[in-house]
Amino acid sequence: MTVLIDRDQGITSPALVPAEGDLARDQAGADLNIGLINNMPDTALKATERQFMKLLQVAAGPRRIRFHCFSLPSVRRSPEAKWHVESEYSDLADLKRRRFDGLIVTGAEPVAPELDQEPYWRDLTDLIDWAKVNTRSTIWSCLAAHAAVLHLDGIERRRLPAKCHGIFDCEAVTNDSLTHAGPTPLKVSHSRLNEVVEGDLAQAGYQVLTRSALAGVDVFVRQYTSRFVFFQGHPEYDALSLQREYLRDVGRYLARERDHYPHLPVSYFDAATEERLARFEKRARHERHPALSNDLPALTLRADIAAGSAAAALFRNWLQFLGAEADASVLAR
Repeated sequence: MTVLIDRDQGITSPALVPAEGDLARDQAGADLNIGLINNMPDTALKATERQFMKLLQVAAGPRRIRFHCFSLPSVRRSPEAKWHVESEYSDLADLKRRRFDGLIVTGAEPVAPELDQEPYWRDLTDLIDWAKVNTRSTIWSCLAAHAAVLHLDGIERRRLPAKCHGIFDCEAVTNDSLTHAGPTPLKVSHSRLNEVVEGDLAQAGYQVLTRSALAGVDVFVRQYTSRFVFFQGHPEYDALSLQREYLRDVGRYLARERDHYPHLPVSYFDAATEERLARFEKRARHERHPALSNDLPALTLRADIAAGSAAAALFRNWLQFLGAEADASVLAR
């Protein structure tokens, strides 16, 4: 499956593929081939597609993008999600039959205690090795970033005392094209139970581009034949992504699928909502039952979360890098 994205096209689903002849050719430069390896949990599968398609559309400006969706076949799926992947995604074998300008690889919900014990580990490490020499740049997101540095350099992620969950102010710590003209600070969503620390990355030769005083390393890079970009956070998240995750975890607690009540996302809900949720938590601890989720209070986000602004800057700069490389390659022929 290939979607041809231009700035005037409506984005709803990767199943909607406009005919190539329906889009006028312009002088914006060579089309970019971008692949998304979407390994997100079933509940976030379709939302992740839409988030990245909309983000790339905004960031690309007049340049057209040929967008290809894949998923690792060894990621466990429900029958419905498996049908969606099989009917609307390209086969992963097709990935290695062409050269991609850019690749985006998401994490998957953990099912094993260690990354190298995950059922998809072999498929993922094969992908890492392939991407090093067959893309101009690859983005590794959250758990995929942790898996990549473990495979490449043996860097072990470390368990956090509490989940890093919320929107964090991240500052650029070096002058790099990826963070050029970005907002200050970059407000980035993080949602993870583990981290890789800056000292381990620096010792192995990675360059940290952004960090947060509260969340630690945010974006870091390493140059192979491909430029590898690693996100510990989720700049692609839309405004409601963290809310959906929080409510999912509340539901799992009420259903006794998890032992601990989730912490509120940092710097996300407004003060009145946090007070209502604190009262609801006290009630949930005493009246623990799935039906209680029907009594969750109305939720209002803070006005200053700046959803999408960090992602717009990062992906605009990433696509400009890919475009310059692609145009230079065309001129060199």
